[in-house]
Amino acid sequence: MTSSQMPPPPTPRPSTSISRAPSPPAAPPSSKGRGFAARLAELQVNRPALPLLVAGLLTAVALFFATRLSVLTGFESLLPESRPSVQELDRVAARTAGVSTLFVVLQGGERTEAFALRKAADALVPEIERIGPPWVGSVESGVHEAYRYLAPRAGLYADLDRLTKLRDDIEARYAYEVSKATGTLLDDGEPPPEVNARSIQEGLGLNGIDAGRYPDGYYQSKDGKTVVVAVRSKIMASDFSAGTEAIRRVREAVERARPASFDPGITYDFAGDLQTGIAEYAAINDDLTDVGVTGAVLIAAVVFLYYLRVRTLVAMLIAIGVGVAWTFGFTELAIGHLNMATGFLFSIVAGNGINFGIIYMARYLEARRGGASLLEGVRVAHRETWLPTLTAGCAASAAYASLLVTEFRGFRDFGLIGGAGMVLCWVATFVALPSVLAVMERLIPLEQDSPGLLGRLRRRTQGGLAFGGPFARLAPKSPAGITIAGLALAAVGVVATVAYVRADPMEYDLRNVRNDEQARAAQIHLSSLAEEITGYVGADGMAILVDRPEQVEPLRAALYARRDAAPEGAKPFKEVHALQDLVPRDQAAKVPVLLEIKDRVLRAKKRGLIDDGDWARIQAVIPPDDLAPFGMGDLPAGVARAFTETDGTRGRIVYISPTTPESVHDAQYLFRWADSYRETRLPDGSVVRGSGRAVIYADMWAAVIDDVPPAVLFSLAATVLVVLAAFRGGRPAFAVLGALLVGVAWMAGLLVAMGVKLNFLNFIALPLTFGIGVDYAVNIVQRYTREGAGGALTAVRETGGAVILCSLTTTLGYLALVGSQNHAVRSLGVAAVIGELACLLAAVLVLPAALLWIDRRRPKGAESFLAVGRTAE
Repeated sequence: MTSSQMPPPPTPRPSTSISRAPSPPAAPPSSKGRGFAARLAELQVNRPALPLLVAGLLTAVALFFATRLSVLTGFESLLPESRPSVQELDRVAARTAGVSTLFVVLQGGERTEAFALRKAADALVPEIERIGPPWVGSVESGVHEAYRYLAPRAGLYADLDRLTKLRDDIEARYAYEVSKATGTLLDDGEPPPEVNARSIQEGLGLNGIDAGRYPDGYYQSKDGKTVVVAVRSKIMASDFSAGTEAIRRVREAVERARPASFDPGITYDFAGDLQTGIAEYAAINDDLTDVGVTGAVLIAAVVFLYYLRVRTLVAMLIAIGVGVAWTFGFTELAIGHLNMATGFLFSIVAGNGINFGIIYMARYLEARRGGASLLEGVRVAHRETWLPTLTAGCAASAAYASLLVTEFRGFRDFGLIGGAGMVLCWVATFVALPSVLAVMERLIPLEQDSPGLLGRLRRRTQGGLAFGGPFARLAPKSPAGITIAGLALAAVGVVATVAYVRADPMEYDLRNVRNDEQARAAQIHLSSLAEEITGYVGADGMAILVDRPEQVEPLRAALYARRDAAPEGAKPFKEVHALQDLVPRDQAAKVPVLLEIKDRVLRAKKRGLIDDGDWARIQAVIPPDDLAPFGMGDLPAGVARAFTETDGTRGRIVYISPTTPESVHDAQYLFRWADSYRETRLPDGSVVRGSGRAVIYADMWAAVIDDVPPAVLFSLAATVLVVLAAFRGGRPAFAVLGALLVGVAWMAGLLVAMGVKLNFLNFIALPLTFGIGVDYAVNIVQRYTREGAGGALTAVRETGGAVILCSLTTTLGYLALVGSQNHAVRSLGVAAVIGELACLLAAVLVLPAALLWIDRRRPKGAESFLAVGRTAE
């Protein structure tokens, strides 16, 4: 962002230092000079402590609020709260998300025995249990509780016909063996099936069960080298402070239990959604810090390179620091949090907002080089930059504000913070910067020369480094060639973009919009290992909450009908899980049959038909004498925990699982999955709604696709209106808009050439490019219209340095995003940098070349092209 009305600096004086510049004679102040700007300048120069005190107090308050900002990492934070999917997610979360999981993963070395890991796990359980709620709700090292309850009741899950056949087979075999032993066997036909552990397990429906799934009931891998202790906590995974404390307490408990004392090769680590949530939050905070620091360093470096004055850099950093603090203090009051789209606005606001200080400082130093005193320099800077910079700030703010017309909360928050940030940075510049300059003048007078190489460099670059010089020399060499090449590349960009859009440029691989998996590969592997070992319902299972348990069966029937109707290869989900699955049917009819089976098995064992080896294998599944039907309320907590609501209610939670674990990374699959359970109408007329990550992401993309066109059109329309108003229509306005469109076409073409896919975040770059990228062409055309033919080169050569510096600070603010761990944030940085540079090059190279080419073809002595038909000012 640059000032669209930045005044051109006068031709530098031949003096080599400020102290040698002659002082102009004092002029009596005009009525205009004694206006508000002049009085404010006098206050800031003569009594700088007062404005600085006000700014300091406001900054302290803003920092207090800004430090309270949290970052919401879920996709649901990007959608408006009015969305049905968000409301349903909140409702389900309030009932089911009160319990999170933390896995303590014990791993042994090459020589570690399986029993040593089990002993270590057994020692951990009571130690962690002592922590108590809310940090720890339950701890288990395996399915011992579930096994003790379900094993004797395993037969209740078998079909009644299978049980009846098993009973009859055992009875027949028993009678056969007795008759054979007593010599009363009269039938020489095929003997009844043998009674052994295998036949009994088959009859009870246990032959398909993986006996090694939980060795001796432990959460242990099949190779015996890993044992998991599962901890359920009442702390939400999104609660960073409490979650960190919970993990700290568990870690201390593990250290007290000393797992390595059972075998030196035993190590431990944490996994699960609590650990993942806290780790991701910490990673995002670290990423925010890294990106912010990188952006600040890059911006500070280029500003210092331009001015070569430490005092100038410090003054401008103080001013922008105040503006950024105010911006994020305002964010806490207006929004209360940051999200994945707005968390990285620090470097963007700083890169845009510092440009007010650049313009102010350029005019101030220009006046001081002309011999003005401190007071007069501040007066001049106030008078000649407040309106142009305010205009430019409002234009940039409008570019951000274009996102406010959208429903997508990620865009709206971004637009509100960025738009307010531009205004607040402008205010901070004019409140704090002059007073800081006054204080510095008292400490180290500006006229004081610096010795050495830095001093000589500064004297040779009093107006700043000539960033615009190369472009001013290049444009006249082949204006026609540059113009034609620029327009041709723009045409290619438009054609390529149209083809790209028709081919669907959306990013459907969700791994490319999340944090870099390589940075957390070990954590992902450990969580997957723990979930595989424990069989816990992971983050990939979507929860549906019905109003009544009676709705579960018709819901499942409707969902399975949708799944079965889908063609092969396009199935929306794999299975639907409910607590009702763990409550067998026809229990009343099965109980007497099972008791009869028990009686016959015991008789067969006594008779020697079942040896000790077989008995050891089946003893656990022999039903007790008091076997009775049971319901959902009788299931142990360890069995029903995933289906239990925070108030203890059971039977209303249903989980719908994906076709494969890998499919959840495919957005197109998520759309299909979401549509399959988003809304289900039951036979009784009631409607059951689903939510979760699948529905949230599908709604997020729908919101993005719906909102981007109006945001782009609003930004473009606002930009066009500002340009038309600034130039009162005519050729200058169309020249500016032409340069902008060339830059945008280049941007689009480069993004296509690089294969950049569009996601929910890099969409923002396009509307911002319209409002921010137009300023460079505005500066060139304004200077050109004032000076006529050749004025474009003068503008590029003389004022181009500050203009390009403003572009560089904005570009570097975006460039810092490229170092983010998050792929979506990186893509925003890439798109915005390309847009910024494309619009700058179109303004300082193609536009001057085009104006030179046209003017050279006009009759000698004729008015410049843009001056024709220009309304007199």
